Amino acid sequence: MRTATVIVAAVAALSGRLVAQEHKPVPKDSVRVSIPGCTKGYVFTAGRRTVDEPGSVSVPEGMHFRMNGPKKLIAEIKAQEGSMIEITGVTKKGQYKPDGIGIGGGVRVEPGPGFTGGTRPGSPVGSQIAIDVEGWRPVAGRCPSR
Repeated sequence: MRTATVIVAAVAALSGRLVAQEHKPVPKDSVRVSIPGCTKGYVFTAGRRTVDEPGSVSVPEGMHFRMNGPKKLIAEIKAQEGSMIEITGVTKKGQYKPDGIGIGGGVRVEPGPGFTGGTRPGSPVGSQIAIDVEGWRPVAGRCPSR
């Protein structure tokens, strides 16, 4: 009897872990991505792609993402600052297409905001690309120091 109880408890515990690892369905206007790069606080900066670590989408090097997710997961990612990682998450389709002209080294020249007529500028957070982080893993490479 005791053995049966232990087996049932073990199966229940293991099945709970498997369910937690499943990905949520992706909305039609979004896409699941895997991007290598570096973090600083809540900002993830896309890094250079390599042949052995290509990621899942073509995101230009240097593009910034605002990370959203469970506090525990974000805390784990923040602990990796200074190390290259690859995050996996969901972001809206098409918002990572760069504007302007690339001049090399991850630098782009873009048109500035129009004349605002004396009003305050918009929020810098409002124009950032957001990613709902589902997981991360360490990858080879180093983060650039500034």
